[in-house]
Amino acid sequence: MSGKFFLDTNIIVYTFSTQTEKQQKARELLETALNQQTGCISTQVIQEFINVATRKFEKPLTIKDCVIYLDEILTPLCEIFPDIALYEKALNITERWQFGFYDALIIAAAIEAKCDTLYSEDLQHQQTIESIQVINPFV
Repeated sequence: MSGKFFLDTNIIVYTFSTQTEKQQKARELLETALNQQTGCISTQVIQEFINVATRKFEKPLTIKDCVIYLDEILTPLCEIFPDIALYEKALNITERWQFGFYDALIIAAAIEAKCDTLYSEDLQHQQTIESIQVINPFV
């Protein structure tokens, strides 16, 4: 794996999965992102993850556990914070590529972070959007 990459929320959620293969691949990506400092996320990913972790996990994370995970894992990865230019970029992606706004916002964040790859299960595998190639790591 070379170049900088962006992790969509679903990749981080899968690090807690009971599906062994997906959990292992997601954890490998997260470890690479942290240890080699080649991966990143946006505040949107943090918001979505905390929502899922506290409300939809089989055993939801406690607030205390969320704070620890936020401090140790998510904050070191977070590089993109929303501003008007990011929203405008997302709207342009929505219009041109026909993505929903929140998917477009993830793509815009990956572009803003100057990533080569966006790891996501939610988008079309191997699609190129501007400078980003979408990769579903579970294919």
